[in-house]
Amino acid sequence: MLSYTDLTKGAVFEMDGEPYLVLEYNFLRMQQRKPTVQTKLKNLITGKIVSKSFQQSDSFSEAEIEKRPITFLYSSRGEFWFCEKGNPKNRFQLKENSIAGQAKFLKPNTEVTAYKFGEKIINIELPVKMDYKVVEAPPSYRGDTATGGSKTVKLENGLQINVPMFINEGDVIRLNTSTGEYVERAEKK
Repeated sequence: MLSYTDLTKGAVFEMDGEPYLVLEYNFLRMQQRKPTVQTKLKNLITGKIVSKSFQQSDSFSEAEIEKRPITFLYSSRGEFWFCEKGNPKNRFQLKENSIAGQAKFLKPNTEVTAYKFGEKIINIELPVKMDYKVVEAPPSYRGDTATGGSKTVKLENGLQINVPMFINEGDVIRLNTSTGEYVERAEKK
């Protein structure tokens, strides 16, 4: 069991049957009053962020969250199909709202990490950097740097991002999936 002072930044605990992550922690002790802890918490299932205060009498159990590798197969009508790593027959689907803003970075046969709470997958984690092929890129002209030296290209998964002027159609580029920004050219056409 965790006491109210164990709810430091980064701790994961169970409250009301759901897992929460502590984002901020502040211990307060005022004169003539019992000490309290003010926290900012993120619900790991819904993604909602709430502020909550706890007292000495509060205690919680640690959330049992299991990590396991899975492979993304394909998407169809807002449903994303995955399988266990190395076992393509054991398929399951996740709705777009359960994988938040990460859906736009998925491409077939990508290995991701699934977070399970109980028997339910509550979230996925993508690799920090992923490679994508550029399928559409406007031509760049010599001296065309008035716009800061970047242009918008379309990637193999339909995502459109800003890249430097030297990126051409057919190049493979590397993206940071947490920021959604161009990192480097991985392979030249």
